[in-house]
Amino acid sequence: MDLTQIFKTSCPVIGVVHLLPLPTSARWGGNLRVVTQRAEQEATALAAGGVDGIIIENFFDAPFTKEAVDPVVISAITLIVDRIQNLVVLPVGINLLRNDAKGAMAIASIVNAQFIRVNVLSGVMATDQGIIEGKAHELLRYRRELGSQVAIFADVLVKHATSLGDTNLTTAVKDTLERGLADAVILSGRSTGSPPTPQDLEIAHHAANGEPVLIGSGADCDNITQLIQSANGVIVASSLKRHNKITEPIDPIKVSQFIEAVRYGSSLKNLTNSSVDQTFSTNPLAPC
Repeated sequence: MDLTQIFKTSCPVIGVVHLLPLPTSARWGGNLRVVTQRAEQEATALAAGGVDGIIIENFFDAPFTKEAVDPVVISAITLIVDRIQNLVVLPVGINLLRNDAKGAMAIASIVNAQFIRVNVLSGVMATDQGIIEGKAHELLRYRRELGSQVAIFADVLVKHATSLGDTNLTTAVKDTLERGLADAVILSGRSTGSPPTPQDLEIAHHAANGEPVLIGSGADCDNITQLIQSANGVIVASSLKRHNKITEPIDPIKVSQFIEAVRYGSSLKNLTNSSVDQTFSTNPLAPC
């Protein structure tokens, strides 16, 4: 997949809008207007800071349902995404936690969002919600039935989980792309706010064989220059919050600083590979 078809850059920075608790969740506050206003503020802050895309997820709905969420959650997110799209002109994605990939695909198809994130597309993972099995076959068929062009970004050996199958990273990346038919893979650390290692990113990059590899967690201004060397983009949330607290809103100044760090890392990579231009001419998705 060529990421420029969605983001107009081969190395996008995708900021996350963490939705406040939604109806039926344990911490639902009873006022969807408050949730929507907070989401609009965060999306605006991310856009002002210069991100290339936004992904919206029901982060504060924990504890999460294992698969299908309540229909009212889908309704609420559809409404919120529509409002955000009227505020910012950026590609939008959906992550419906913990693993409601069909629900995310339904929302994205209706609101013309460009991509979804799927925590478990292939394989079997033991999680705090129980055993989650990848259902790539169902999701790909559903996308075809909807006549949708929504891209599928899939986690590999996803955070907050343990694989019950082969834990070899190379195999997991290849299976997710070649058998699960993901459009891009996402590599995270063990938990929220924890980054993948540069070594694992390098392994994933080689295993992906030219398909996009995105950093899924833990990126900040201190480590992104190194991490981006073996990645094609980054999904970022925690390090952009005020006072570095996950419950705080997005700080647009931190967003701008992070964008600058990513661009600096990209320029270093380009300088390093200036003598091997053939890499870039034959593989448009080489690390930025």
